[in-house]
Amino acid sequence: MPKVLIVDDEKHIRLLYTEELQEEGYEVAVASDGIGILERIENEQPDVVVLDIKMVSSNGLDVLQEIRNRYYNLPVILCSAYGSYKVDIKSIAADAYVVKSSDLTELKKKIAQVLETTVPV
Repeated sequence: MPKVLIVDDEKHIRLLYTEELQEEGYEVAVASDGIGILERIENEQPDVVVLDIKMVSSNGLDVLQEIRNRYYNLPVILCSAYGSYKVDIKSIAADAYVVKSSDLTELKKKIAQVLETTVPV
């Protein structure tokens, strides 16, 4: 069962994503911010990270860079309420970008896609 790490500062988003992704058969871990993300990844061993960009205590694009510096092959999906970040140069380091919605069809599709193309190490 693939494991998804959700990093988002909004509790209701974490709960929604957890419920929906568990129904899809994923194991889910959550974090409320990107502080200590490398340790969290080490402990949780996720197969994919769903990362919010605009969080109160951390910037998701900076967290993405931190992840890439250590876990280059770990798929990261940026998920933001702001579509404008999609064109930010820092966003290209992500495997996918999804605009937040209460309909998680697009997010589920992107998770499945990145997991399909990930080569196990």
